[in-house]
Amino acid sequence: MKKILLLFIGVLALISCEAQNNTEFSKEALENKMISKENQSVTFQEIIEQYKGKTVFIDVWASWCPDCVKGMPKVKALQKEHPELVYLFISMDKTYDAWLKGIEKYEVTGKHYLTTDGMKGVFGKSIALDWIPRYMIVDKTGKIALFKVIEADDAKIEETLSKLE
Repeated sequence: MKKILLLFIGVLALISCEAQNNTEFSKEALENKMISKENQSVTFQEIIEQYKGKTVFIDVWASWCPDCVKGMPKVKALQKEHPELVYLFISMDKTYDAWLKGIEKYEVTGKHYLTTDGMKGVFGKSIALDWIPRYMIVDKTGKIALFKVIEADDAKIEETLSKLE
């Protein structure tokens, strides 16, 4: 009985680790509709496809999130260190107007999109979003190279970027 229980726990641990090491966005994530700054509807797949051939740093944030705001100087430092990256900001703001005001207030530079259903929506669930800010890196082929980091100065970001050079 103990062996079966240990085996079950081991399988759960592997499944949990696998979820954290996703290398592709799910169909649901790719089909998820987002809003551009120009108030146009666009799928996440259309967004990602624009940047094939480039490394993309994704920052999932919201203007109402104190940790996201505290992390912005670190993101700006990363932008100075790595100007060759595409900086894609996916907002979890509740309204279009609040999102636009947040971009302006915090002087967030990069590509911007707003989710239409928040953190617990389709996109949030598809990336196992449990905290923001959330940082991800997508390689030049569109594969996820770094699935989850919650600090913009986490060593995993630099490690991942060096591997992708």
